[in-house]
Amino acid sequence: MSASHPLFKTAEQPVKGILLICLAVLLFASHDTLSKYLSGFYPIVMVVWARYVVHTLLMLVVFVPRSGFSAVVRTKRPGLQFLRAMCLIGTSLFFTTGLRYIPLAEATAVNFLAPLLVTALSVPLLGEHVTRRQWLAVLGGFAGVLIVIRPGGALFTPTIVLPLCSALCFGFYQLLTRKLTGIDSPTTSNFLTGIINSLIMSALLPFFWSTPSWPHAVFMIGLGTCGMLGHMLLTQAFRHAAPAMLAPFSYGQILFAGMYGYLIFDHTPDSYAIVGIAVICLSGLAVAFGQRKR
Repeated sequence: MSASHPLFKTAEQPVKGILLICLAVLLFASHDTLSKYLSGFYPIVMVVWARYVVHTLLMLVVFVPRSGFSAVVRTKRPGLQFLRAMCLIGTSLFFTTGLRYIPLAEATAVNFLAPLLVTALSVPLLGEHVTRRQWLAVLGGFAGVLIVIRPGGALFTPTIVLPLCSALCFGFYQLLTRKLTGIDSPTTSNFLTGIINSLIMSALLPFFWSTPSWPHAVFMIGLGTCGMLGHMLLTQAFRHAAPAMLAPFSYGQILFAGMYGYLIFDHTPDSYAIVGIAVICLSGLAVAFGQRKR
């Protein structure tokens, strides 16, 4: 196959892929900022409900007219799709609850343990081989978290368990996503996740409902829109560049979270948090480049 083949033309656009992933992580950081802000006024269940309902409605508008409803929801592995949705809803509930008590940048950094957990869990669950360097990177990531939440520090409270649980759920979510690759399309997986989680949160909503003000209702729509667009841009980014090449730019989400934390919530990470965040980022990059070599 020649280098002029259309598949190569799509894959050999790293600059476009980098721009897309930078925009995607900016949207994810915006999503988390809106979650943190709204969770100060409304129950967590209501905030998470708004995220999934808006996400699902947007997917209905964008994808169903193209392919038809039955084609979008048809899955060969309904059980795995349900488990994947449960992992993502766990991530949303744990992380959004954690944002009530933990600064945005630090919570985001702890959540970035997920790629390292995927590396560790891929051995017993997927039977993959992990090198010694990758195991060292995983241990380095956990060391980074310990630096961020150091004993005696302001973050050394039971609430730090919330982003840790979020990272664990997100790690299982990524493993299930990898398992479903080649079985169902990304559109089907994302759409089913949105529908399942919308139905679950809608069932809980009557017990937590609080009528939002008009500005907050707009923020809730923005919350779901940021999540939906972020996932779409992320998918497009991986069509133009290799994951290992894009990995350094995905950690830009922590920088954007720090920027939002400073501008909106008047929080600046201390020196220990900055060092811990750097260690987590470097550990994640080491795993990504190790996978690239393999």
